[in-house]
Amino acid sequence: MAKEIIHTDKAPAAIGAYSQAVKAGNTVYLSGQIPLDPATMTVVEGGFAAETHQMFKNLQAVCEAAGGSLDQIVKLNAFLTDLSNFGTFNEIMGQYFSQPFPARAAIGVASLPKGVQVEADAVMVLGE
Repeated sequence: MAKEIIHTDKAPAAIGAYSQAVKAGNTVYLSGQIPLDPATMTVVEGGFAAETHQMFKNLQAVCEAAGGSLDQIVKLNAFLTDLSNFGTFNEIMGQYFSQPFPARAAIGVASLPKGVQVEADAVMVLGE
């Protein structure tokens, strides 16, 4: 099966040896998104909530570049440097997704790239 590399300028450029997303068949594997402003490649200011909103906007941009939407995500992995922010994360996630919600894991980590507080990667399945 051929794989298609997904890229959009509406999300931060990859800062390592990876693609923003890879499509294989009707499944799209989205790399982790952190709260970088895609225009400046700098971390957004404003604390955890602002970072979470930007992270979801970046994830949404990659979904759209692949021909889908956040509502087609079937699995989301969220990485937080402080699990006491989980309630805020959950509330903000509810603003970007509709029921039925994707399967999800929330993982506490010691640190993330560029010192951000939140990152998420996902698997999206497009309609056939």
